[in-house]
Amino acid sequence: MPSPLETDERKGLPAISAATSDKIKSIETFRVPPRWLFVKIETEKGIVGWGEATLEGHAEAVEGAFEDFKERFIGWEAANIEDIYQSAYRHRFYRGGEVLMSALAGLDIALWDIKGKTLGVPVWQLLGGKVRDRVAVYGWVGGDRPNDVLRQAKDRKEQGFTAVKMNAVESLGWLASPDDLKATVERLKDVRSTGIDVGLDFHGRVHKTMAKQLARMLEPYQPLFIEEPLLPGHIDELAKLYQQTTIPIALGERLFTRQMVRPYLESGCIDIIQPDISHSGGISETKRIATMAETYDVGVAPHCPLGPISFAASLQIAISAPNFLICEMSWKMHYNLGSDYDLFSYLKDKNVFNVTNGFIEALSGPGLGIDIDEDLVRKAAEETKEFSWRNPVWRGPDGGIREW
Repeated sequence: MPSPLETDERKGLPAISAATSDKIKSIETFRVPPRWLFVKIETEKGIVGWGEATLEGHAEAVEGAFEDFKERFIGWEAANIEDIYQSAYRHRFYRGGEVLMSALAGLDIALWDIKGKTLGVPVWQLLGGKVRDRVAVYGWVGGDRPNDVLRQAKDRKEQGFTAVKMNAVESLGWLASPDDLKATVERLKDVRSTGIDVGLDFHGRVHKTMAKQLARMLEPYQPLFIEEPLLPGHIDELAKLYQQTTIPIALGERLFTRQMVRPYLESGCIDIIQPDISHSGGISETKRIATMAETYDVGVAPHCPLGPISFAASLQIAISAPNFLICEMSWKMHYNLGSDYDLFSYLKDKNVFNVTNGFIEALSGPGLGIDIDEDLVRKAAEETKEFSWRNPVWRGPDGGIREW
């Protein structure tokens, strides 16, 4: 289907010349282990861009959205990223939500990769250039049900990390014994004893009845931040919690647009915004979220427990955003255990993500700055085509549902 930019609908705008024209020829998706959804876009001139549209546990829904994208955008100029973004977001009447925004993220990231490769520059050059030479990152310890954190923290330190994140609690009821929170404090103390910083992910598992108690108990031991101390949507409640603690409050993985982020910034209830580039519309919208957050003196720390394409795209934001703080990195994360594939597996050059003293050097290659092993992607997708990752389902001792 031709782009409206090439029809009478948009007369008067400068046309793309035949010399620079390069239209989208094909769009493919690949569901690959451990739990990622990769996107490949190829242009008529043979330039390939890679995106990632991972929505953990909902891959089939995102794949359905891509059937619509294929129908709509094959034949459009790959260079017109913003026009494609606006059309994908606005022209089906219903907009936003995790499924559409994750699909749009994969499409958008791949188009930025193509643009960078076409011009022979990293994506960050197209976002205004770099404001730093290296990017702070953190790894994970502890798993879904946090344990053995001291040994794992020592391992992370040896791997070059100076900061980690771990889940704050296991399954927790709306009201629990204060004794259930003591283990969280001990784990924090153990990790801090290694000399590295640690963020604590409440993961929306802690309701406000317990969150204020836990924040107060943690405060003397100075976690780097607490993440999702309450579930998204509880803006007034989060603002009250914000007034009760000096610990930086972070959230954002379940906010997908500037419109969703806006009330949190306006209420002054967060210090750190954590958009996940695979859910928040890709590079285009994530960059806008970061810029908007800067006006509220809020830092951006991309959420990224996902694959190498999402991570590389997040690094493009990190390199170019003045208010960037630190980026999540899924290397050897608990979600990847039990799989033959990890963060580096699909990369031809596995050194681009080397961690030294808590930093990764700014990516310098064109586009996203990574080279994906397409043969391995196709092999892994074929071998696991019937597999779809699902998150654990937790219930309390009374049989009632608990947050994962």
